[in-house]
Amino acid sequence: MGPAFVPCVLLWHFLFFVSMVSEGISGQVSGWIDAHATYYGANQSPSTLGGACGYDNTIHAGFGVNTAAVSGALFRGGEACGACYQLMCNYKADPKWCLSRAVVTVTSTNFCPANNRGGWCDPPHHHFDMSMPAFFRIARQGKEGIVPILYRRVACKRRGGVHFTIKGQSNFNMVMFSNVGGSGDVKASWVRGSTNKRWVAMQRNWGANWSTTSVDLRSQKLSFTITLVDGKTLTFLNVVPSTWGFGQTFSSRNQFY
Repeated sequence: MGPAFVPCVLLWHFLFFVSMVSEGISGQVSGWIDAHATYYGANQSPSTLGGACGYDNTIHAGFGVNTAAVSGALFRGGEACGACYQLMCNYKADPKWCLSRAVVTVTSTNFCPANNRGGWCDPPHHHFDMSMPAFFRIARQGKEGIVPILYRRVACKRRGGVHFTIKGQSNFNMVMFSNVGGSGDVKASWVRGSTNKRWVAMQRNWGANWSTTSVDLRSQKLSFTITLVDGKTLTFLNVVPSTWGFGQTFSSRNQFY
């Protein structure tokens, strides 16, 4: 009895642990973190919620409609733009409004500002103000308030290559990076013109927009090197032709995985 009993007890505890993790109850053990979520108003088009990251259209940027504005604790001054999170409604905490076992992956495309009056986006809260389509993939229709959720960072899976949108004017060069895979969030970037052939460091101007004023890049093929927050680096050679114009978007064949 003794030797047979011990494995049975261990098996029971293992199955119980697996059940807890699959339900998303044990946030620390399974890698899920406690947070809360609301959603944007129904009268707002989810495709235009690029906000503080500068994505003019989240469909055009490669992110679809499953997006969210994140609180300052997650936004990190714009560094979180393009990052992906897997969210599930915490059914154990709110079985009335949460859909059991439902999950959705969202891209951070906007900032949810603090109101300094105890709001959900005030520090140190982790909060997601989701697009309406994303919210109702994990919560029941009719819930107009707030739901408890569990979230974790996941790799972004994008179709096609990284996108480069040329902005700015004259010798003020600003580029928006979008449709970035891997960790999705850009930590550093460099640009090189085909004429000057010198790598120049870019600075985050705001959100997903990076700029440099130290070199005139007009009428040159442009190459970029991008480093993500997770340390992965890719170089995109001559991804923008010399005939580029402000407002144009170019797509590479390379992508982070």
